[in-house]
Amino acid sequence: MAKSEETRSLIVTTAMRLFIENGYDRTTMRAIAAEAGVSVGNAYYYFSSKEQLIQGFYDEIARQHLDAAHARIDGESAFAARLKTVLLCWLDVAAPYHRFGTQFFVNAADPESPLSPFSDDSSAAREASIGLMRDVVDGSDVKLDPELRTQLPELLWLYQMGVVLYWVHDRSAGTKRSRMLVERSVPLIARLAALSRLRVFRPVSREIVDLIQDLAKRD
Repeated sequence: MAKSEETRSLIVTTAMRLFIENGYDRTTMRAIAAEAGVSVGNAYYYFSSKEQLIQGFYDEIARQHLDAAHARIDGESAFAARLKTVLLCWLDVAAPYHRFGTQFFVNAADPESPLSPFSDDSSAAREASIGLMRDVVDGSDVKLDPELRTQLPELLWLYQMGVVLYWVHDRSAGTKRSRMLVERSVPLIARLAALSRLRVFRPVSREIVDLIQDLAKRD
């Protein structure tokens, strides 16, 4: 990792730790810089505001998730097992920050916010997550309608965003309901995906592909 990336990552991880220890509102950029061992000016060089650190948090979570998930699915070929592992891995990586999930993800609900997962500013984290879902599909033994295979990684990312939204509002001990959601919904998705290869179901899968393509178009 380049020195600049190391510094950026250090600032983000330090900020997240201080948010947990002291609360988001009581943590200042000056305190983050001091704890990270960098100048205030250097901290502002990477992040113009405390709010922008949230975008850095998204990127850091995406990086940690990719590293951990790739290690866990290595050698596994079953599509459902790979998908479940990747989603449960995200819950594990994000677990320390669940208390602040509402604070971090509240802006994601605003389509005009640069922190929205659909914004240009979030493109790096979004593309990394879609790429991971592409690895889930390509490294599995699932048989798919070729047209659906192309779009499935993005569909799976959208499904992951639904899991994340549920996790934000999940107040069960250890977010066990979010884990139950993954455990019980992944087999259903795997069955639906496998059905796409059957001729009788191909029109339906291709309608889904067309819908996703139309929704992805920018006016």
